[in-house]
Amino acid sequence: MAPEGNLSRYLQDIRKFPMLSPEEELDLAKRWKDKGDSDAAHKLVTSHLRLVAKIAMGYRGYGLPVGELISEGNVGMMQAVRRFDPERGFRLATYAMWWIRAAIQEYILHSWSLVKMGTTAAQKKLFFNLRRLKGQMAALEEGDLKPEHVTKIADTLQVPEQDVVSMNRRLASSDQSLNAPVRADSEGEWQDWLVDDSESQEDELAERQDMSNRRELLGQALKTLNERERHILIERRLKEEPTTLEELSQQYNISRERVRQIEVRAFEKLQKSMKQQIVEKRLELA
Repeated sequence: MAPEGNLSRYLQDIRKFPMLSPEEELDLAKRWKDKGDSDAAHKLVTSHLRLVAKIAMGYRGYGLPVGELISEGNVGMMQAVRRFDPERGFRLATYAMWWIRAAIQEYILHSWSLVKMGTTAAQKKLFFNLRRLKGQMAALEEGDLKPEHVTKIADTLQVPEQDVVSMNRRLASSDQSLNAPVRADSEGEWQDWLVDDSESQEDELAERQDMSNRRELLGQALKTLNERERHILIERRLKEEPTTLEELSQQYNISRERVRQIEVRAFEKLQKSMKQQIVEKRLELA
């Protein structure tokens, strides 16, 4: 994905890829699934790049570069193609929309460091719906929400009112005007400190390497867990819609509290393993 400065050119370029008819899409999907035809997979992905860009544009309000949102959405699109089953009878776009949104939302959550506030399904729902609900209530003014707005949003999303207040403050704190002065006694504005966003292969390579390293750390750390711990942790912490304690307790024939204990223990082991890997790598480089 090109950087922000080349976004317009990128959007023009992806329009050159033809849209697929249902028959063409089915044929390509079968070639990919049955024969591993990488050319067919490539055509399936590129024909849906406009869909990715359209979905990514809907997340511009979170202050992140649109180019990065599109890049993450493209990753989700590739995952969708890899998992798509043409025999189920629905179009790839319908299936891919979930994967695209999931990839973009996961990137936004990571960038906002929401781990400090929790990443439960309710928290995610609040994060991605608060702005929309505030707009419907014409409650977009700065500062805390009015009590009646807090109550209505909390009832709509089925979350505690305090979570609504905290999330609203968190989102508001990140929205700073680029025309605001750096200091009260200074004529300089924050926009004067913006870095030139020209294309840099070094930065792109470093970013991709960092992402690859994080995924490798997570993959190695998951191997330190036993099968039950790994499954419960993935179901509870790494899925877009976490499996409930009740469902897992029935699956393993144990109490919900026992499932919760296993989840907590597995997460602690995961953190310990990842920290240990980081220390070992630093020692190797020393």
